[in-house]
Amino acid sequence: MKHTPDLSHAAWRKSSYSDGGANNCVEIAQGVPGATPVRDSKLTAGPVLVFGTSAWSAFLEGAARRHS
Repeated sequence: MKHTPDLSHAAWRKSSYSDGGANNCVEIAQGVPGATPVRDSKLTAGPVLVFGTSAWSAFLEGAARRHS
């Protein structure tokens, strides 16, 4: 059974690709062992997607290839 990490004290960071606007940002929580929680910065009390470390790394690599 998988367990959801406690994110009540998580340190959230906005994407470096954010244009600084309040309407189109994602945030990730750092310091969660083995996972990368992701949320919409407009809905900080809303749902959080939690990706495994390898899945998040694969996503970033794919995004970087697509962006270049």
